[in-house]
Amino acid sequence: MTEERLKTYTLITVTVTSFLSPFAASALNLAIPIIGEQMHGSALLLSWVVSGYVLATAAFLIPLGRLADITGRRKVFIWGQGIFTITSLLCALARSITVLIIARCIEGLAAAAMFGTSLAILSAVFPPGERGKVLGINVGTVYAGLSLGPSLGGILTHHLGWEYIFIFTTIVAAANFILSNQIMRRLEPEKIKSEPYEFTSAIMYTAGIIALLYGVSSIAASHLSRFIMPAGLAALIVFVLVELKADYPLLNLRLFKNITFAFSNLAALINYSATYAVGFIFSLYLQVARGYDAQAAGLILLVQPAVQAMLSPYAGALSDRVDSRTLASLGMGVTTLGLLVFSFISPHFPIWLLVANLALLGIGFGFFSSPNSNAVMSAVDQRFYGVASSTLATMRTAGQALSMAMVALIISLHVGDALLTPALADEFVEIARTACLVFAVICGVGIFASLARGKTINNSASPAGRNPAGK
Repeated sequence: MTEERLKTYTLITVTVTSFLSPFAASALNLAIPIIGEQMHGSALLLSWVVSGYVLATAAFLIPLGRLADITGRRKVFIWGQGIFTITSLLCALARSITVLIIARCIEGLAAAAMFGTSLAILSAVFPPGERGKVLGINVGTVYAGLSLGPSLGGILTHHLGWEYIFIFTTIVAAANFILSNQIMRRLEPEKIKSEPYEFTSAIMYTAGIIALLYGVSSIAASHLSRFIMPAGLAALIVFVLVELKADYPLLNLRLFKNITFAFSNLAALINYSATYAVGFIFSLYLQVARGYDAQAAGLILLVQPAVQAMLSPYAGALSDRVDSRTLASLGMGVTTLGLLVFSFISPHFPIWLLVANLALLGIGFGFFSSPNSNAVMSAVDQRFYGVASSTLATMRTAGQALSMAMVALIISLHVGDALLTPALADEFVEIARTACLVFAVICGVGIFASLARGKTINNSASPAGRNPAGK
């Protein structure tokens, strides 16, 4: 096989995994009411079908990314694909809500193994002259997964059943796993770091993330959570103190001394915290409160990620000429406005206005995401691109997990462990209002974090090509 064909097949295998992870997350939102009906799961437990996945991804992304640097990225990537395939099948076969949640958590761990290594594999295989285009294709497939998830997930759920979301995922993942095994072994041997792995730091980080986010989501339902949440926060504080002194840190925290890098990552964390659970909320609103089937709800929810996918490349290109801080802050402001509009949602809210406001959210997030990513990568020297991209991915997944944790808390406060039935229609309208108001406030605070990063310097703005953070 020629070198060019090897590179092409490597791109295919990596981009397929980049599609499957967000697809699996966004498609399932439409199936939640039907899963609840079949498995008799409470609204709070059903939220964990989604949040368990993103929580596991957030908790294991950095530990597995560091492990891949030491043991081999391709090895971790392929193992992740294998586990993702098996757990997707287990999800399809699950007949209890508990089994489904456990399988989803393991699936999230596998997604972390794939997501934490994919960009590094592409960066190693493709030379600098081709790398930007290839990484752009990879990012595009992430948005494609988010865009197709609601529509295809709704269609599969409506016509075949929610299990077929996982059957589809299993088939694609299995085929990709076989291709990856064949392709990766033909590539040049990896340059693996002969450094020790800080297991203590990895355990503190993972336990801290899980305890903190679980504590936030369960504080209203469990008295024990009032102790779990501060314990998780304490574990993360100890992790930071240990990492700052470590010779071989799990996460290079020294990069956060750079103001642009630090506040751009903070803005990403805030933005995803305020937006990720919107799809979950309005899936329940449309199906439980408005009576739409999964297919119709999916087509309505398709609007936001589709607009975002169309605008993101334009916004990214614009950020090479216009200060990223301005574009990202504008996007955050538009998103805040859209969330404020949704805080006035009602049982008779016009569908045309809902669609228009979803498009507004898509515009806001489209103008935030690419420029903010550009600001993060432009703030570091090239030798730190790997850790910068992993850090940004961690902010994204941690924000997603926090978003779902807040929704789980709001659901718990409003309906507790009640089963998901049409009788809860009024309560879910109130849940949507409360959540969108909370998210609007958080997103509004994020505007200041975005502005606080200072003027950003893009990669073409200076002979050196960047602001050399981390030196």
